[in-house]
Amino acid sequence: MLSKHTITVAEHAGFCFGVQRAVDAAAQELKKAAQDGVRLYCLGPLIHNKAVTEELEKEGLVTIASIEEAEPGSRVLIRAHGEPDSTYRAAEEKGIQICDETCPFVYRIHEAARKAGAAGRSVFVIGDPKHPEVIGILGSTDAAVGACDDPEKVSEFEEVLKDRPVTALAQTTLTRAKFDACCARLQQICSDLAIEDTICSATKQRQDAARKLAEQSDAMVVIGDRSSSNSHKLFDICSGACPNTVFIEKLSDLPLQVLKKYNKIGVAASASAPQQIILEVIANMSEVLNQNTEMNEMLAYMDEIEKSLKLPGRGEVVTGTVVQVTGDYVVVNLGCKKDGMLPKEEVTLEDGQELTAAFKEGDEVQAKVIKTDDGDGNILLSKKKLQSGENWEEINAALDSKEVVNVTVLKEVKGGVIAAYKEVSGFIPMSQLADHYVENAEEFIGKTLPVKVTRVDQRRNKAVFSHKAFLTEEKHKKIAEIWDTLNVGDVVEGKVMRFTDYGAFVDIGGIDGLLHISEISWGKLRHPQEALEIGQVVNVKILSMNPEKGKISLGLKQNAPEPWSVIDENYHEGDIVKGKVAQIKEYGAFVELAPGLDGLVHISEVAHKRVNKISDELQIGQEIDAKILEIDKEKRRISLSIKATLPQPTAEEIAAAKAAKAEEAEKAEEPAAEE
Repeated sequence: MLSKHTITVAEHAGFCFGVQRAVDAAAQELKKAAQDGVRLYCLGPLIHNKAVTEELEKEGLVTIASIEEAEPGSRVLIRAHGEPDSTYRAAEEKGIQICDETCPFVYRIHEAARKAGAAGRSVFVIGDPKHPEVIGILGSTDAAVGACDDPEKVSEFEEVLKDRPVTALAQTTLTRAKFDACCARLQQICSDLAIEDTICSATKQRQDAARKLAEQSDAMVVIGDRSSSNSHKLFDICSGACPNTVFIEKLSDLPLQVLKKYNKIGVAASASAPQQIILEVIANMSEVLNQNTEMNEMLAYMDEIEKSLKLPGRGEVVTGTVVQVTGDYVVVNLGCKKDGMLPKEEVTLEDGQELTAAFKEGDEVQAKVIKTDDGDGNILLSKKKLQSGENWEEINAALDSKEVVNVTVLKEVKGGVIAAYKEVSGFIPMSQLADHYVENAEEFIGKTLPVKVTRVDQRRNKAVFSHKAFLTEEKHKKIAEIWDTLNVGDVVEGKVMRFTDYGAFVDIGGIDGLLHISEISWGKLRHPQEALEIGQVVNVKILSMNPEKGKISLGLKQNAPEPWSVIDENYHEGDIVKGKVAQIKEYGAFVELAPGLDGLVHISEVAHKRVNKISDELQIGQEIDAKILEIDKEKRRISLSIKATLPQPTAEEIAAAKAAKAEEAEKAEEPAAEE
């Protein structure tokens, strides 16, 4: 007999209170921002999970690295990690509205730090000094002297700490072992040390539960984002107790071939791992690892369900034993508290044949339930509507040919649903209802679904269907069709889905293509969001296609002519043009006239007066008027003059300028004269 893989999930897996609070708040704030017509920013990734942050970015949340990147008057979401006081001051100065979702447990640490500082104590944080939570704590009081999560490196702070009263606080996600070790070293250094255990109770519960499960498992799967501190701590704890521990971020990372070697598999998830990913991982492991035993167990379980049902429902196919036969009806024992009544008109008989000839007591009969109560307390049955022979042939043919059949979902049972193809009932496992994780099958009840037949046992009147197999096949067909319709050089409509530092991914009808940052504009961009927005519809040109790797490269700037190719149409020597200062050099300033088209204002052409430092006259981003002095198409150079657009100085102004110049020269000569 094949061994069964057991999959156990640690207690307290998935989003903690603070993370769930921040995610829920982000969803609400995005709706408010959309209604008010303002942009919602988040200082750093909302949580350390790419899937969640990408989904929120699709909804309009813009992740920024500092408060300076936010537009004045916009809204900024403070994530669960918290922020230093300087962030709040900078926001107030810029008129930015703060949506503060700092985790309450983290906020208490800020308050503890301020209280210690007010009491004249120095604050030391036991935690990763680069972690955003620790940075926020250190920035909550001027009394903070440093942070460290390595007991070996605590000694580096000895000179700062030894003669001061010190209050030690902990990063919420710190492991107990590191906290205790660092505290022991601080006690050796500090003569006046107060220790406040601020490790989050949820973190401790999660770590203890993961450790306990790892000790009892043959293999462990830790789910979390690689940028998450608590994910790595969880992995370290589990791998210390179970050598066969793997770290995954998403379902596709799951090493199923490796895990097949182990029977008892544990699953732990970080505080930033969404429940959806956890459930998908568990469902996938359960489906793949136990596929050899799943069917036998499922079929046996279906038998138990049928036996345990007190009354069969309308439309179900039932099997019973004939207990009485008359000229008008057959009474069938169905193994429940009501008998089945099979009327003569619901049986297909040969000409002149009577029921008493077709049935006898003890016969096994299969029929379909028409009514659960015929008015006399019996269950009304029909043989005619069963048509089992014909329907079973169709089911078997669909299994062999892999054709699609339509089934109607009747009801939910443990592990899946019962669905009917005409007069044949079958089972759809929960994992096969859709191409994503399904927790509750209620939404499918009563619906007709196209399915593939995956298993038939006609002797036991059992069939197994898969809607997921149909959806997967259709998706592959659609993608193949899209590839066949695309050609290099085509201009197609697409929708901007997500950003990276190197470009934007654009959906062109079911396939994502990469619009590299260099292909967005003829001008230079620091980030794609300078020119595009999530959800924006754009016309893009297909630059290259690689069907083997499934990659498509797109271009947007190709929809407009390269600026120098049409220079004669738009610009002429002597024209007064508008531009924006793009770069400042010692010898002049480069002005952007159009994306990809810059002109140089030499320092001598900035003003009628002598200019020693261009930055005294111009700033990056400043809009100016300038006159085109020369266009050199061969060298692709445009010479501009700002002073040519300015009025000539008056005689008085010239005289004043000369006097100022003479005075400067006189001052410059004074030291030499004294020598």
